[in-house]
Parts: sequence; C-alpha cells; structure tokens
Amino acid sequence: MRLVRYGDKGMEKPGLLDSKNRVRSLAGLVPNIDTAMLAPAAQEVLRAIDPEKLPLIQADCRLGMPLIGIRQIIAVAGNYRAHVEERGHIQPTEPMIFHKSVGSLSGPTDDIILPPGTNENDWEVELGILIGKTAQRVSENEALSHVGGYCLVNDITERHWQHKRIGQFGKGKSFDSFTPIGPWLVTPEELGDPQTLDMWLELNGKRRQQGSTEEMVYGVAEIVSYISQFMTLEIGDLIVSGTCAGVGAACKPPVFMQDGDRLDFGISGLGVQRHAVRRAK
Repeated sequence: MRLVRYGDKGMEKPGLLDSKNRVRSLAGLVPNIDTAMLAPAAQEVLRAIDPEKLPLIQADCRLGMPLIGIRQIIAVAGNYRAHVEERGHIQPTEPMIFHKSVGSLSGPTDDIILPPGTNENDWEVELGILIGKTAQRVSENEALSHVGGYCLVNDITERHWQHKRIGQFGKGKSFDSFTPIGPWLVTPEELGDPQTLDMWLELNGKRRQQGSTEEMVYGVAEIVSYISQFMTLEIGDLIVSGTCAGVGAACKPPVFMQDGDRLDFGISGLGVQRHAVRRAK
C-alpha cells in the first residue's frame, strides 16, 4: 500500500493510492494516517479495503506529510562510501548516529526555508525507515520485521552550523522545514527489497545526485539492528539512512541552495518531492 494525507496544510485527510496512482479517500474509515498505521494489525485491516470502492480525490490535490506523530528522527551519517570520499572524511567503522528535531518535519511540496544569516544550506536525498513494532536488541535477521514502512526524505543541512558551531550534527539539521518527508508512506510488501532503489536529486533542473540504496555501507536490516542494541526503537520512530554522493558542499566550488531555487528529488517506489526554496523573512 501507498498511504497519503491530502488537503490543505493543517487540514489533511487520510487516503491511499490506487493501482492508477490516483488518490482515494480513507476519511470515515480511519481518523488519520498516524503512526498507529505502521503496526502490522492496522495494515492488515487497510489491505482488506478495495481502493476502487473508495471516493476518488481530484488529481491536483495537495499531499502533506504522509503520516503524523513521528516520535523521533534518528539519522545515519557516512553510510555511502562515495559520499564519504567526496567530503574527504574517513569511513566510519560502524554506523555513526545523530538526531534531528521532529520540529524540522515538513511535507513533500512545502517550501524549504533558508534560515536568516545562513549561506551553506545543502541537500541530501535519503531513504526513510519507519519503525512499526518495538525493536529492542533485535538481530539483523529479525530487523526487517520491525519496519512498518518507508518514505522519501531529504536531510537538509546548514553546513556552517553542522561543522563550525560546536556540538552535534543536529544543530545544522534541525531548522524548520529541514526534514521534508513523503509524498507516500509505502508499506514493506509494496516496496520490496529496500537495497535496490535508485535515488536522484536535481537543483534547478540540473542533476546533482544519482545513486542507489545498494551502495549503502550498512543496509536497512543492519541499521535497525544496530540502533536497537543501545536504544529501544518504538512505533513511529523515523530512521534516515544516509545519502549518496553529489551534495553541494562537495562541489568545486561549493554550491548551496539560494532564495528562488527549485529542488526536486526522488527514490524509486517512494515518489518524488518538489520544493521551492526561499529565504526566511
């Protein structure tokens, strides 16, 4: 299944996509697409619904964040070797973890807001992993059974705050609008193998990132298992799994987002995001 939330910002209603990629309404059947929809039992109920019998929503409807109630955002740094090399860093010998504020979450077409006084705002297209069942010290073999869905994410980063303002990475990654997710929440059986997905990003129509999740140093199962060894993962936790090569900071000279830019990116099976970039007033 591909679950969505459609409608004006703050007034979104639950829905899903049918076989022709049209939005069908789930209003009246479920109150919202929240983290409860990540649980196996809830997904079993939804799979029993015939999408063709649901009300059809107009094609140009706005899609918001595909779910609400995300508990925490846990991100993995340096998980694509080519990205580590382009940045001149040393490949971590185990997953390097940091947190982002849930206040940075935004929708798949919402504007990306450049914070006042910042000049090094960068992009990172990533696979998002949504936990659907409590995971505490699970093995790699068990890990994928604790995943309730996947989504497209961008780990927007202000590089100066990340590296030069002292402290954890989250300082440069937690501004408002810096974690757009969606347009869809895709259930595991719909997506298939999470390690075979093409990923790309364009700035103002120019291809900047092109890669695949098969390039991950630590795959989805290993990431979930690893994090669960020192932190109990609960339903609604979002893991952001790293980016491929092609970030702006690695360009020579560096290229960063500017007021008036357009940012488009996608991952196969997870849809496409399209954003206007504007400077905060």
